[in-house]
Parts: sequence; structure tokens; C-alpha cells
Amino acid sequence: MLAGATVSVPANSVVALVGPNGAGKTTLLHLAVGVVPADAGRVTVFGVSPRAATARGDVGFVAGDKPLYRRFRVSELLRMGAALNPRWDQRYAAQRLDSLGIDLRKRAGSLSGGEQAQMALTLALAKRPRLLLLDEPGAALDPLARRAFLDDVSGETSARGITVVHSSHDVSELDRACDHLVVVRRGTVVHASAITDLIATGQGLEDFILRALGGDRPAEAAA
Repeated sequence: MLAGATVSVPANSVVALVGPNGAGKTTLLHLAVGVVPADAGRVTVFGVSPRAATARGDVGFVAGDKPLYRRFRVSELLRMGAALNPRWDQRYAAQRLDSLGIDLRKRAGSLSGGEQAQMALTLALAKRPRLLLLDEPGAALDPLARRAFLDDVSGETSARGITVVHSSHDVSELDRACDHLVVVRRGTVVHASAITDLIATGQGLEDFILRALGGDRPAEAAA
């Protein structure tokens, strides 16, 4: 649940959205993608409601559980993406999956965890969004696979000027993958700034986040 949460996301940035379980991170992303309506207040994406038809093509979303149709073949998922998204880039999607060694004939349920994360990311990017929302899609991956996934996100989005909001518990990699920090605690945004501003003060990023959370540690930091 969110209450009194106010934040603006800088364009062409990679924003880390951090907070403990239940802080409201997923709710904030679901509001931004238009999955749920706001009970109060206002949510806009590029100046319009995220539930407006004009906004839906501008937003790509990768959920934490990577909800792919497990019985669909990869090629069938690409055809579905083409049918649902007017700016769909089939050539890009096919080339990206080929570069990753993901066979178009495989069923989604037979892909490894890392391949499923990359498949979900490809579907989100091939719609040519202006805003990409990531709800911990790499949480179940091993550290090397997660780093490769984050590197892919950074490379793909920076080349196209896509704004990214990445909900994550992986505090240790934030300064490497992100350039802006938003901290959410108990449904309220308690901090928002450029990560370089924090580094310039000499503060350790993890220590700063823990202080901002008042001791409510992100799940991975507590593990």
C-alpha cells in the first residue's frame, strides 16, 4: 500500500527502487504500468494516465515471476508480441534471442531461469517502450547470471535513451547499474536523488539506504 508517496522519475535515467518487502515498490510499478488504478492522487506517464491507450505502447514491464506462457514456443510468444504491440520490432527480437542462444522452437517452460528472464526482457524491449519497469526479474538468478542480465539492461536501454525503473533488493550492485535512487519505506518515498550525489558526499550507498529505511533492511541485505 502507498500513502502520500510522491516521486518524479528523471528521463533517460536508470532508477533503482529500493525498500523492504511490503514497502510499496510493486504497487508503485503496478500503478505506473496501469495494472491497478490509484485510489487517490495522480499517476502520469509522459503526461497521460498509464491506463490510457496512448500510454500502453510507451511502457514495457518485466514482472518478478517472469509470467510467460509456459506451453508457448518462443516463436509463438514473438508472434503474440507482434499482434499486440503496434511498434513491435520482430527483427530485433529474433536477433537478440539468437545472440543469446535461445532456440525459437523451445517452449518457454523448458527455458532456464536466466533464459526466461532474458525472454521476458526481449518481449518488453521489442515493443520499443520509452519507459521500462523491472520488478526484480533477476531475483532468482545466481550472481553471475544476474550481473549479465543487468549489463544487458544497461546496454540495451542506454543505447536507445529508455528510462528504466528497477525494483531491486541487490543493494551491492546499485551504483554499478543505476544512476538514480528512490527509497520507499512503509508506503512512502523517503528519499530520491542521483546516486552520484550520494557518492560525492563520501557516504557508503548501503549504509545510506539502511539509514533512510530506519533499520527496515531490504530482504537481500538481511539474508
